Amino acid sequence: MRRMTADDPFALERRRVGAAFDAASERYDAAAKIQHAVRAELLERLLELRLEPRTILDLGAGTGTGARDLKRRFPKSLVVATDLAPAMLRVAAKRSSWLRPFGRVAADAYRLPFRNQSFDLIFSNLMFQWCDDLVTPFKEARRVLKPSGRFLMSTFGPDTLTELRQSWAAAGDGANHVSRFLDLHDVGDALLRAGFVEPVLDVDRVVLQHKLALDLMRELKTIGARNATQGRSRGLTTRRRLDAVVAAYETHRRNGKLPATYEVVYASAWGNESAPVGIADRGPEVRIDAHSIRHRSRSPVDDEAGTGRGPAA
Repeated sequence: MRRMTADDPFALERRRVGAAFDAASERYDAAAKIQHAVRAELLERLLELRLEPRTILDLGAGTGTGARDLKRRFPKSLVVATDLAPAMLRVAAKRSSWLRPFGRVAADAYRLPFRNQSFDLIFSNLMFQWCDDLVTPFKEARRVLKPSGRFLMSTFGPDTLTELRQSWAAAGDGANHVSRFLDLHDVGDALLRAGFVEPVLDVDRVVLQHKLALDLMRELKTIGARNATQGRSRGLTTRRRLDAVVAAYETHRRNGKLPATYEVVYASAWGNESAPVGIADRGPEVRIDAHSIRHRSRSPVDDEAGTGRGPAA
């Protein structure tokens, strides 16, 4: 599995990632076509597993559509939506009704604020592509998952947005314009290294059609999928270079449409009876008892990781 270093041009700046999704929160759902499609497929796979989880974590919940659907499917379960971007969770609050409420906790997947073995199911749709080192957040997921619990996720593979990547390369400025995504084997290796057992993975390809290359670029910007790599161009893209990208993308046009390919990696795995693993001890911090979240209605975002404002652990 590839390891990213601090000077890797594809290393992600997590503050920039969080800020981009915060800024995109109000407009996200209207443009998140691929996210909606993959979430629907992931939910179908979940139903096939015939699970009856009592506690569910929607990891990287965004605007809460997944948490809402999970609560509909498992109305007696405690569902907790967590996301790096607090603004996303404020939008998610609108989907948490008095009849089918779900908790909301702002947190980083690298440092989850929950107690060990809190959840029967962890559901994560298209979040892990925003993590450089999969092993670390996977260890955190395994730590908060019960030994008999199930981990179900989707992420993007390396052929995602290949047309856009090729078009930027043809324009030739040498900077990164599309993130680097990990393949099925990398994901499977990271799951095993994190301590999950019996991982099952497969790959699907989804092709969305666009009238113009600029439509795709605007869509990516609208959902907050901005370039957060260290090797990104630091200056403004000139009109001349953008025209070159658009011209290169035109070579992919088929039947009057421009394709945008997404390689989707699906994975599921079981928890582990051995001792939970997770982040190293970083000093005093609060870890939340998941069941305490159901009683809290202080604000749309129930807790923020690392602030020490949760109930005593």
